[in-house]
Amino acid sequence: MKHFDPDSSPSPAVDTPLAAEVLDLTRRRRILDAPAPPLPGATRVFTVSNQKGGVGKTTSAVNLAAAFARLGARVLVIDLDPQGNASTALSIPHSHDVPGIYDVLVNDVPLSQVVQRSPEVGELYCVPSNIHLAGAEIELVADPESRFRLKAAVNEFLAGSPAPFHYVFIDCPPSLGLLTVNALVAAREVFIPIQCEYYALEGVTQLEDTINRIGAALNPDLRLTTILLTMFDGRTRLAQEVAENVRTHFPAQTLGTIIPRTVRVSEAPSYGQTILTYDPQSIGAVSYLEAAHEMANRHAATTGRS
Repeated sequence: MKHFDPDSSPSPAVDTPLAAEVLDLTRRRRILDAPAPPLPGATRVFTVSNQKGGVGKTTSAVNLAAAFARLGARVLVIDLDPQGNASTALSIPHSHDVPGIYDVLVNDVPLSQVVQRSPEVGELYCVPSNIHLAGAEIELVADPESRFRLKAAVNEFLAGSPAPFHYVFIDCPPSLGLLTVNALVAAREVFIPIQCEYYALEGVTQLEDTINRIGAALNPDLRLTTILLTMFDGRTRLAQEVAENVRTHFPAQTLGTIIPRTVRVSEAPSYGQTILTYDPQSIGAVSYLEAAHEMANRHAATTGRS
């Protein structure tokens, strides 16, 4: 009788795409227990912008904000999109009767009176949007100082805050109107999410031109510092070509971290949560934490802080 030899039994397949994906996720989950990156010495104010819709702009804004909050930062999200999707994802009430960013821009209400704290982990705050914001551009068009309203409100809020904020993310509408101009004037850094699909770079050149024009005329401190590749599907050659193309055009600004296309990230906002709360062990949550670490460490290396 032939005896069973355990050493001769077939080993589990580790070279299949699924097995490789599981092993990669297991390795990358170490970021969940990694030491927090350094906090910036001064508030970093980002405008999150891309005139092309559906690129993961709001998704990236809220998930990065949540990631930084979990890493010990004090974070503010300003929802400057009339659709109010950032407010929804952070579980912030934003019906038509809730005071928000419209009241700040049009009625000179201080930011401190409309800020709400998100139930997400950490010190994460949000200035909500509502449907009234859709008419703000028309109401402000006659004001010669209309482009500086958000900057003035943000500066006043940060100067009067009893505790410092480390990050501010301004989530813009997918257009280059007055609201986006306000965000670009108020910010020091521009963050652009780019979808890894055809026409990914469409509009980015125009946005870069707008950044340069606003920098020259209205905000000399403004810089395009961060590009994040989103909705990446590694199974397609197109996604890989797009990623390579973006890195070629923006080598210094493009993060090494890539956000994969995943259903869990898309599901989270419908529950009023970020992916870090909805499924903290998922590849989406891990990826946004990796992006936050990378952004913080890059900045520390550039400014010499440790």
